[in-house]
Amino acid sequence: MADIETFKQENRVFAPPAELARHAAISGMEAYQALNAEFERDYEGTWARLAKDNLKWNQPFTKTLNESNAPFYKWFEDGKVNVSYNCLDVNLDNGNADKTAIIFESDDAKVTRVTYRELHQKVCQFANGLKSLGIKKGDRVVIYMPMSVEGVAAMQACARIGATHSVVFGGFSAKSLQERVIDAGAVAVLTADYQVRGGKQLPLKSIVDEALAMGGCDTIKNVIVYQRAGAEINWVEGRDRWLSDVVANQPDACEPEWVDAEHPLFILYTSGSTGKPKGVQHASAGYLLWAVLTMKWTFDIKPDDVYWCTADIGWITGHTYIAYGPLAVGATQIVFEGVPTYPNAGRFWDMVARHKATIFYTAPTAIRSLIKAADADEKVHPKQYDLSTLRILGSVGEPINPEAWMWYYKNVGNEKCPIVDTFWQTETGGHMISPLPGATPQVPGSCTLPLPGITAAIVDETGNDIPNGNGGILVVKRPWPSMIRTIWNDPERFKKSYFPEELGGKIY
Repeated sequence: MADIETFKQENRVFAPPAELARHAAISGMEAYQALNAEFERDYEGTWARLAKDNLKWNQPFTKTLNESNAPFYKWFEDGKVNVSYNCLDVNLDNGNADKTAIIFESDDAKVTRVTYRELHQKVCQFANGLKSLGIKKGDRVVIYMPMSVEGVAAMQACARIGATHSVVFGGFSAKSLQERVIDAGAVAVLTADYQVRGGKQLPLKSIVDEALAMGGCDTIKNVIVYQRAGAEINWVEGRDRWLSDVVANQPDACEPEWVDAEHPLFILYTSGSTGKPKGVQHASAGYLLWAVLTMKWTFDIKPDDVYWCTADIGWITGHTYIAYGPLAVGATQIVFEGVPTYPNAGRFWDMVARHKATIFYTAPTAIRSLIKAADADEKVHPKQYDLSTLRILGSVGEPINPEAWMWYYKNVGNEKCPIVDTFWQTETGGHMISPLPGATPQVPGSCTLPLPGITAAIVDETGNDIPNGNGGILVVKRPWPSMIRTIWNDPERFKKSYFPEELGGKIY
């Protein structure tokens, strides 16, 4: 914030719209500072209050934070929860049963709407199907599926029975898939015959076959195949099963498996560009709490919002801000199978207009490619579409350059939508630094300030704070609930990668 004054003189600071600021979850900088002050006065007590207010517990916790074995921090450890219960059953109980949970738009623009009641039934049948194959609490399940209602249901079904999922992005190779199956010790792979992107059918099942044929995957007992394209595939008798057969005749109710707050909800592998992929392990309660809070604080989610995150479930953004966060707050969300440039580069804007999206969250890479397309062809420029329903825009995945920020702000948001430029990582589970739409002054290209409860700082190589305006190492000084718990099967690498000894071994 050191340069806010300079930016102000250059008219490069954008205040939150007055109407939004009045009604936002965190309304104005005073409210932001008050919440920060509450955390400073009683860090653990504030997290405990938020956890009690925002999650449904089967067994309430009495311990908030356990730092006795740092950096292997534990949160709410004697409490019991179920993540799927918090995303689905809670919405059946609070009047959202017939509310649309997902507006799914396929690559060819076919639209399917699913209510919370229907999604609950689908997840329960899926969960019962997994149980019928002997999959149980603590088992690991690899999900290698296209963007689909089934992909979200697969994740929720695993959470419902206490199985730990590991989603692998549908663009990854057989070798990447094999490595993840072996490292996780997975008992099943959930996949599809093909995925459809940009009008093309791309194989998934044959890549699974190839991965398992590479050897070392002896833990796999079942390969469950969702029939997306209906094209021909290889079949291994005794191992392969159609998803439709697995869920057929299953009851549409499934009691949730109540798990410890620290139970591993999922393992998500970060790419292996710097050696072996790291299996980032997230816990159940702390992760979901932060998904809920950031949906409320960063996206200011309201009951009548139509929210759209364009990410894939193969990435952490698709976990937190598609599969879990929006459902846990009872939102209506758009889930999209295709690519932003098919059948033309106006696809995103056309979908915003048709579905009356109010919150739109995408990556700077997509924005930059759409700027180029709009410059080349006036017909796909956002100005050609009715984007008047939008109230908040978001950016994720990389820094957004000020030029792209300004284009997004003017052409997509019509200079009335705050842009939440969210900085975070697979390892952090949710947003760490971001403008709050009803509070933070916006600076193009800056992710501005840490969210309440996040003690971010810039330090030198020995861990000493650095004065404003100087570069250094970005750290988080205190543990927070949604942080990575360990690297699966590699606690030593976890310590070395994230809690270096030279900074005291306790600072992330």
